[in-house]
Amino acid sequence: MKKSRLVRIFQSFSKKELRDLKKWLHSPAHNQREDTLLLYEYLADEDHLNSDDQLTKSYVFRQLFPDEVFDDARMRQIMHFLLKSIEEFLSYQEFMTDPVRARIALATFYRRRHLDKSFERTIQSARKEQEKQPYRNRRFLENELLIEKERYNYLSSKQRTGVFNLQEVSDSLDRQYLAEKFRQASLMVSHQAVYKIDYDWGLLDGLLKIVEQKNYLKLPSIAVYYYSFLSLRDRDNEGHYYKLKEQILEYGDSFQRSEIRDHYLLAINFCIRRLNRGEKQFAREALELIQQGFKKGTLLMDDGIISRWTFRNAVSIGTLLKEFDWTEKFVQKYKNNLEEKHRDSIVHYSMARLHYEKKEYSEAMRLFTQVEYDDMLMNLTAKTMLLKMYYELDEFNALDSLLESMRVYLRRKKVIGYHRDNYTNIITYTKKLTTANPFDKKGLEKLSADIKQSSPNTEQRWMLEQLEILM
Repeated sequence: MKKSRLVRIFQSFSKKELRDLKKWLHSPAHNQREDTLLLYEYLADEDHLNSDDQLTKSYVFRQLFPDEVFDDARMRQIMHFLLKSIEEFLSYQEFMTDPVRARIALATFYRRRHLDKSFERTIQSARKEQEKQPYRNRRFLENELLIEKERYNYLSSKQRTGVFNLQEVSDSLDRQYLAEKFRQASLMVSHQAVYKIDYDWGLLDGLLKIVEQKNYLKLPSIAVYYYSFLSLRDRDNEGHYYKLKEQILEYGDSFQRSEIRDHYLLAINFCIRRLNRGEKQFAREALELIQQGFKKGTLLMDDGIISRWTFRNAVSIGTLLKEFDWTEKFVQKYKNNLEEKHRDSIVHYSMARLHYEKKEYSEAMRLFTQVEYDDMLMNLTAKTMLLKMYYELDEFNALDSLLESMRVYLRRKKVIGYHRDNYTNIITYTKKLTTANPFDKKGLEKLSADIKQSSPNTEQRWMLEQLEILM
């Protein structure tokens, strides 16, 4: 029973949701079984949900019916009816989160019953409710289309010929389709970059031309997804990034937080990619987006949690730009928003990185050598900072040992291509730096050329700086 859908749903409920569900179950319109109420009361008890021993069917049955012999079929039936009532409750709750859809559904009922005045009044109230909505996102366009289609169904049922709202239906359909198509295209190109899948893009090429020709980009719900797609597809075209940034900063409030967050992260990742190629100006771009995203709360999940990758990116960019006060305040302010299972390691890593960038090497090395991080990339980044400190402090024995451990680590881990190549280059050229002859000018020049040609190599700039010292 502990692995049943019923128990997993109860474990996901907040206290408010449990209270609302209780009211639902006490209504005879939704539930007429006393045994489902008994099972609800039992599972609503947090102590029961957290104890495996108290979640066996036989044990629960005895608690509900202490004077009866365990009946497995009856217990499964009670669980079934409670689950059915809960799913109806959840469907209703989800439906009622959108007052426009609720009005449209009511208008559909009145149209089918030929209650014309009630239909007119209800469809008009749906329009008014639509205009009151705070967001101008894909959902807004979907509702706009549903209103026009319902209006057409009503008009066409009243007369065979006449003035219908066919143009309005067509225009709404175009807007809704374009927003959805570019959203899907963004997901596909993002997935394609990681998994190397060839997709059939359908009508997309023609739509790219139509969007600009017909001025659809004045609609944020289309423009944001359009520039997101182009930023992902044409990664070397920074013009698309700046357009996307303009859209999310100006129209971010037109989207729900969960929607616009993806676009913020896409823009930040664009900056990080360009930064990894040595284009330092994108560090400031990334930090501005990060600061704006946290100021508006956009980079927080709906439950207030911050992704550990977003947290690490904020610390990395902040320290890279020597924004040490901001970075330290950020860590202290948002550390409790990290998932508890990752919190200690992320905060530990962040503080170690802060000390590293402040050139407080002894404290940074102490922190980095204390922990072997579970996250592969965080572990490799920590080791990379350690090797740079060992090199700069002429601790070459420790450096050789670290480089060898990194080689072994890379062999053991299934690293995605880019990261394997990147860290292999870091290991290779750091080793060459340690054996470079400062009196061999040609050798140093060749090493400099090789480092400049190495790609990917996120430590290229640091290596060239060290080589300059030797030269």
